[in-house]
Amino acid sequence: MASASVENNTNLTLYGYWRSSCSFRARIALNLKGLKYDYKPVNLLKGEQSHPEFLQLNPVGFVPVLVDGSAVIFDSFAIIMYLEDKYPQHPLLPTDIHKRAINFQAVSIVSSSIQPLQNLNLLKYIETNVGPDETLPWVQSVIRKGFTALEKLLKEHTGRYATGDQVSMADVFLAPQIHAATNKFNIDMNEFPILSRLHETYYDIPAFREALPENQPDAVG
Repeated sequence: MASASVENNTNLTLYGYWRSSCSFRARIALNLKGLKYDYKPVNLLKGEQSHPEFLQLNPVGFVPVLVDGSAVIFDSFAIIMYLEDKYPQHPLLPTDIHKRAINFQAVSIVSSSIQPLQNLNLLKYIETNVGPDETLPWVQSVIRKGFTALEKLLKEHTGRYATGDQVSMADVFLAPQIHAATNKFNIDMNEFPILSRLHETYYDIPAFREALPENQPDAVG
């Protein structure tokens, strides 16, 4: 898969999985910066993330992984910061130091307090060791707690987007998490009016729409 073209030629390859929210974040960032990239699917349900050749790229065995020439970067936050530093077009962080801090806090809530606790490995563990009926209530409680915190954090800072009228790094992390909450985990977004409004605005942005899980070449019905 490739995003909108740009003048500079790049040699980027993204290893990801269509339903991975972490891969979704990386796709959004690449698209926002107008960077072409080759897409290499890694099927998590088939265990391809544990194959030796993939573990050479990421010994943790998670997606996404970005390969940029000789550079190999794994972890979505590291990937997005790398792109921010190397490819300055469409900056994802505001220059205002307070707004940058709000962005980092929103990113941290999503990437540390929500997403790891809805990870496929953890859900399988709960299903096996606690019970299959316990996975959805667990995920919903985790998401609601994180979304409640995000509502409070962003209350005084939102514009059209999370921290103003320009798309920022917070939006790159929020969009996949809200998409997963509504499409996979049956969260009632009426409880979260700020996030619900932001969710609607993201569908107006081509870079977000192109990165949607259902629009990836490895997507299945």
